[in-house]
This record gives sequence, structure tokens and C-alpha cells, in this order.
Amino acid sequence: MTSDETLAAEYALGLLEGEDLLAARAREVRDTAFAEEVARWQERLAPLADAIHPRMPREEVWQRIEAELASDDGSADVVSLRRSLRRWQWAGGLSAAAAVALAFLALPQLTGPGEPAPDIATAPDSDAPLLAANMPIEGTPLSLDFTYLPEKDSLLVGAVGLTADGVHDHEIWFVPEEGDLVSLGIVTPGKVVAHTVPEDVARALENGSQLVLTREPLGGKPEGVDAGPVVAEARFTTI
Repeated sequence: MTSDETLAAEYALGLLEGEDLLAARAREVRDTAFAEEVARWQERLAPLADAIHPRMPREEVWQRIEAELASDDGSADVVSLRRSLRRWQWAGGLSAAAAVALAFLALPQLTGPGEPAPDIATAPDSDAPLLAANMPIEGTPLSLDFTYLPEKDSLLVGAVGLTADGVHDHEIWFVPEEGDLVSLGIVTPGKVVAHTVPEDVARALENGSQLVLTREPLGGKPEGVDAGPVVAEARFTTI
């Protein structure tokens, strides 16, 4: 078995974590051959996942799924959703019903408003390296995952597991070598959202580029005031 086949199998089984998971996720987006290898492993393993004894999720889980479906604008990446369903079935020994619940809770918005989801089959080739960063949230076991897709000038921000406190928002900032911080948007707790990266920031992003997270009032930093306190930081690495 080649190293790519092994990596695809581990990814399909949900065995990857941290930077390895970010790298495989980014590669699945832009490397058609690797994405197809992952899909083959998921199909090979699917019959065994079907043998897991089903357990019905609680009623509130179904209500949340229905709410996500009702708010869906039709742009969801169905292929990615099906692949993720298979992966979650394996990762935790989940039943099909529970895996569907996780899929809808974690992947309802892979894009920002009006932006198409990344297309594995048609994403353009680019020699620019992908960048990834993991930002631990102090005092918790949680972290934010960042993946920069240069061919789309898009930053995928994964905040799955985080919950809103109803009082604050958290804003993502790029720290340039010179000049003021540049806002890259507000974190959306519990979701993976694509943020458009300004052209000047896209040109400056590289291995070692710094991101910081600040705590702000709801809606983000108000005009005319300084950014709030920095609560976390991370640096990009090339993947």
C-alpha cells in the first residue's frame, strides 16, 4: 500500500487529528486523485459501518437537523456531506442516524453568504502552498482550525464545538509585519465558515504569518475604538 493510500484510509476512518487532519482536509479539496482515493476507502468500508447497531438520537437533535435543512439555501456540498457521513460512522462507531445528526450540525455552512462551496472535482490547480493553523482556546480543550486556500483567496475557519455566550463575539485578525491589524471576520461558533481574504492580505500570507483572536462586543469591533483584548493567537504553517 502506498503512503497516499494509507493516508486516505486513515482519513476515511477518522483517525487523523491536529495538523495531520488539517493537511488531509486541505488536500482533499484541491487534489482530485487523493479525494477519489478517500472516496474509494469510504465505499470499501461502508458495508461494515452498516452493521453497527442503530440508536435513535434524541428528539431535540432531529429538531436541530430540521432547522438546518429549513435554512439551507441549496448550496450544500452533497458529495462532501456523504463522505463526511461515512467518516463519522467509522470515527466514533456511530449509527447512521447519529452520523447524519453530526453531519448537519458540523457542516451546514462551509461557505459564507452567497459563496459557493469548494468543489473537489473542479477546484483549479495552483502552485501556491496551502496554509493551516491551529489556535488553542486558553482554559478549554477547544481550538479554532484555519485553512487558507490560495486559489480561492478563502480562509476556512472551523469552530466546531464552540458555543456563543450571547454577550461577546470573537474577531479574527491578520497581523502584518507593518501597519494595523486587518480583520478577517467574526468567528461563527459551532460551524465551519469560509471567509474571503482581502487581496493585500492574500499577497502577504506565508509560512509563519500570525493570526490573533480578540474578544469584542456582539457584531465585532465598533468603528473608532481599539480592538478588544487578545485571547488567542496562532501562526500559519505550510502544508
